[in-house]
Amino acid sequence: MTAAAARKPRPAPAPPRLVGHRGAAGLAPENTPAGFRKAAELGVRWVEFDVHLSADGVPVIIHDDTADRTTDGKGEVSAKTLAELRSLDAGAWFSPDFRGERIPTLEETIALLGELGLGAVVEIKPSPGAEAATAEAAMRVLTATWPDHLPAPMVSSFKREALLRAQAVAPGIARALLVGAIPPDWRSEADRLGCAAVHADHRTLDADGVAAVTRAGLPLFAYTVNEASRASELFAWGVSAVFTNRPDLLAGTALAATV
Repeated sequence: MTAAAARKPRPAPAPPRLVGHRGAAGLAPENTPAGFRKAAELGVRWVEFDVHLSADGVPVIIHDDTADRTTDGKGEVSAKTLAELRSLDAGAWFSPDFRGERIPTLEETIALLGELGLGAVVEIKPSPGAEAATAEAAMRVLTATWPDHLPAPMVSSFKREALLRAQAVAPGIARALLVGAIPPDWRSEADRLGCAAVHADHRTLDADGVAAVTRAGLPLFAYTVNEASRASELFAWGVSAVFTNRPDLLAGTALAATV
């Protein structure tokens, strides 16, 4: 991505109906190269993943504040250097078949997306107190290394400070307001943060809530949807895309929603 493209404001990119959540988190270890490759193998065209900062300031792809759940290590991600994080096994917890998977950096992940032809929603998932630093580091990597042949990425975060810093560093990369339930002040917050989309927990959504967002002209993405019947309902209400751990189960539903 060129510097000029990163500065020029743009609307939310138009992803396909399915976005692979943390790759294909129901079928391969989340936020790993194996997960992104599995998503691509299943025909997914966009994936979502989470960015933390290592102790030495490198953006890495992992969801939790600690390494405990998804690696064979223990402790805070923000307290470990990149070398320490690379030494952890990020696949065996899911299945012995994935033993040896490693926590990738954001730069490595972007290179893999370029190889696989995948677009991305990049969730800035900072450790407490690192909201601005995580956003700045992630946006600088995105603007420097995002392949021009891929659709432009979208960034999201639950943390408003992270979205503000993302806006300041790379205003031309679309941002999404990430929430659980859609709050009463969602429109003013989206305007304040320059957000071009809203991402919400599908369990909190109903037809009226979806209509309120779509009438305002913003696409609404719903997470995390793993049942075809629920995806069909959400698409019928006007949801633009769903994040899913099981793209294999939703592929037919997504195709039907596009015709």
